[in-house]
Amino acid sequence: MNLRNMATALLLAMAAASASTIVAARTDIGINIGIAPPPVIVEPIPPPRVGYTWAPGYWHWNGHKHVWHKGYYLRERPGYVWAPHHWEQRGDRWYFEGGRWEPRA
Repeated sequence: MNLRNMATALLLAMAAASASTIVAARTDIGINIGIAPPPVIVEPIPPPRVGYTWAPGYWHWNGHKHVWHKGYYLRERPGYVWAPHHWEQRGDRWYFEGGRWEPRA
């Protein structure tokens, strides 16, 4: 492998590592509205996939109304469990809690 190809491979590896770090970042922006989400839609869970965790679907607020976001697979994180997205009622308000990885107990 010549020097140019090695430099290109190194840059691609660095870009891939940066991209995975960005994807793993979590934003803590909360949603607080006075409109309850509709009942959860029961989706069939596809067969298990080795190395992945199922994240169930949830109602997302798009700024005007609740929109269903279908369930999806996430790559597992050793030592962690997935806490799914959900809505929590506090008084007459509804708060959205985004899904997150939590340390396994």
